[in-house]
Amino acid sequence: MIFFKCGGPDNQGRFLRILRILDRCLQRALLPVLLFFAAGAFAQSPFQFPTANHYLYQPGGEPKFFAPTEPDKPWASGGFGCVRDNGHRLHEGLDILHLQTNRRGEPADPVMATADGTVVYFSTKPGLSNFGNYIVIRHVIQGIEIYSLYAHLSAVRPGLTIGEQVKAGEVIATMGRTSSAEVIAKWRAHLHFQLNLLMNDNYATWFKKFGEPGEINYHGEWNGHNLYGLDARQILLAEKGGKFDLLNFIRGQTELCRVLVRATNFPFLKRYPMLVLQNPVAQKEGVAGYEIALNFNGVPFALMPRAESEIKSRARIQMLSVNGPVELANPCRGLLTRRGGRWQLANDGLRELEMLIYQ
Repeated sequence: MIFFKCGGPDNQGRFLRILRILDRCLQRALLPVLLFFAAGAFAQSPFQFPTANHYLYQPGGEPKFFAPTEPDKPWASGGFGCVRDNGHRLHEGLDILHLQTNRRGEPADPVMATADGTVVYFSTKPGLSNFGNYIVIRHVIQGIEIYSLYAHLSAVRPGLTIGEQVKAGEVIATMGRTSSAEVIAKWRAHLHFQLNLLMNDNYATWFKKFGEPGEINYHGEWNGHNLYGLDARQILLAEKGGKFDLLNFIRGQTELCRVLVRATNFPFLKRYPMLVLQNPVAQKEGVAGYEIALNFNGVPFALMPRAESEIKSRARIQMLSVNGPVELANPCRGLLTRRGGRWQLANDGLRELEMLIYQ
């Protein structure tokens, strides 16, 4: 302990010098502690496994993690991408195998929120969707809105409400086998899990005007066709490395094609401004449209504003470029077609872009 007098100017100066020394010592002592807690905060993964099945992290554990479509099919058929019908049908999520069953052999695994978020929708009428009973939760990670979807549930947690705040790891449902489109066998009972970007706030209105004849949209904006999936397997594996960054993950998608749309105020721009790039020409002259990079699933991951002077055609939607090898390796989305030796947007591709830019 230090004792001193503070009566005169010399003592006051000595007092201030001692305070500065103590301050420096305190900072040095606390710095490792602060760094430890900061490192812990940044190392935390934004997404958790939605069930107790963590076999994805074990070497060779994929057959215990994924539910294949048939016993003789590879585990990859339960993963994300062009993994069905010999690569010609898209599977937009992960089918995570059950670990628990009840006395009747039905799946009993609790389903948990993958991150902190808000329940925005759930359906308890399994006959109205391929997803059966399903839940959608909105999350904000690094300022980015991302939507998790949990499907084929046997039951939604009693008392769960739209608008309810949930925490990562909180039980929201029980795994099941519900679906309007298929009979899911007990042996492959699973949770269908997706991480998505929301395409258009006005999807329900667009569907009423341009939906396929005879189709009914029972789920409003939370229809699966308005939720475009990212590869959740890649995200979970990247998180294990401890350096996962969601914005970089989205920006780093492999480009399928680049298109230009003559639209300047569609909802996606407002929801995902972090994906809009800077263009001094458009900033100076005004924006006449957007050049959009799409991945093979049609997810827009880079949007460049373009001025009128930079646009060559008057067409509302224009094809600018195609990554041929990516399309050949991932044909399941059907966004592109080849006519006369040239790549073009297929009808499905045009339809998806019209939906994206609808206001």
